[in-house]
Amino acid sequence: MSTLSGIAAYGVHLPYWRLTHATIQQAVGRRVGKGARTVAGYDEDTTTMAVEASRRALAGVGNDIDSVLFATTAPAYIDKTNATAVHGALGISPDARAADVGGAVRSGTCALLTGLERSGRTLVALADTRTGPSGSSDEATGGDAAAAFVVGPATESTPLIAEFLGAGSASTEFLDRWRAPGDPWSQTWEERFGEGAYAEAAARSLTNALKETGLSIGDLDKYSVTGLSPRAARSFLASSGVSRGAVADDLVGRIGYSGAAHAGVALAAMLDTASPGQILAITVLADGADTLFFRTTDAIATARPATTVEDQIAAGRDSLSYVDFLSWRGLVARQMPRRPDPDRAAGPASHRMVDWKYGFVGSRCLECDTEHLPPQRVCLRCGVTDRMVPAPLAHTQATVATYTIDHLAFSPAPPVVGAVIDFDGGGRFSCELTDIDPDTLQIGQRVEMTFRRLSTAEGIHNYFWKARPSADAPTAEGHRS
Repeated sequence: MSTLSGIAAYGVHLPYWRLTHATIQQAVGRRVGKGARTVAGYDEDTTTMAVEASRRALAGVGNDIDSVLFATTAPAYIDKTNATAVHGALGISPDARAADVGGAVRSGTCALLTGLERSGRTLVALADTRTGPSGSSDEATGGDAAAAFVVGPATESTPLIAEFLGAGSASTEFLDRWRAPGDPWSQTWEERFGEGAYAEAAARSLTNALKETGLSIGDLDKYSVTGLSPRAARSFLASSGVSRGAVADDLVGRIGYSGAAHAGVALAAMLDTASPGQILAITVLADGADTLFFRTTDAIATARPATTVEDQIAAGRDSLSYVDFLSWRGLVARQMPRRPDPDRAAGPASHRMVDWKYGFVGSRCLECDTEHLPPQRVCLRCGVTDRMVPAPLAHTQATVATYTIDHLAFSPAPPVVGAVIDFDGGGRFSCELTDIDPDTLQIGQRVEMTFRRLSTAEGIHNYFWKARPSADAPTAEGHRS
């Protein structure tokens, strides 16, 4: 087994929804630029997005993980570890450590560096949601996203796709951006205030990284600079000496800046298009700067995720209204249905059924091979008792058998679309569909499972699984019900 550390696998999750700058401009009456930003759905938060990115990262390498590190500036819980929900949804061994890392934007890069410097196999999950005052630059140029990396030494069964060559850092204390606990968004000084401090930190981190690795500027094949100050990133990049052909798009202009997750998204985008043997570098500006160097291996050509960052950018739906965006963020109160609030999820019941609730693990009868969702002790087909084995179905695709579109039931994103789906290999399940245009839904459509937040009651988030259109399977011929 090699002691060389690096990236064995990676994945990115970009939400389905987009808020265009034109929509913001129409609502607030002031120009906010061109383009669009990613927006987490009403049933998404940083935990669910981290799960989705991690599922893509683990798809080709399995879930034999020693530890899970989760970084975000917008945790679903305080005083409770959010990484444990990610760990549970992925079916990782209970012997693995699961921990949250910090609460600042820089925690994303530090979590990745921590994983790379460990001796074991680590899943590093980065996720964030960003917003700002109505009509502000932060609101328009923020973004919601998640990225995940399986890092550590190579194994016989899982080679590295990118070797970690080294890093350089620089830290400095200056009040450029801050958010007190409980505040809905950050506050900032004028961007020109931080430009000089960030440029100096970026230059120092790059110099330190070059010194540690023995490389030169001319060795870089792809280089991305991103961070809390786009102005400082552009200024530093222009003076860095990196050739124009090596400069990689940091994607801020296309999806917005996604805080603690953005360095991971930008790195993943470089990996998506890298060739074997290329040197990749990224400098991240956040309370100083960190620069990381990687060299891709021959495995990069065959080990990329099935769905790339570019695929997900192209798949976004840009019809989100400004009022819906504010409502999903909890910044606008809408009329709620005149019915009791949902019951809060119960801790003991959730713990007893953690494999089902978080991992979507059903049961399969050993006598007749019938799949059961949720898992059962008694087979519904042959009646045998306690002859079941676990049947993980979170990664199994399914086909829509029938569906209904409900315009009366309450939803933050009406209408509610319910469906009965048949899993490949057996198993039938009734669930809600998400991230779908109801006008395009068909019987026979291919769907996949996605981890979502069903409701929040009394401060407790109720996580479970919904289905969404499959990203890599064509729609079957069918008809509307």
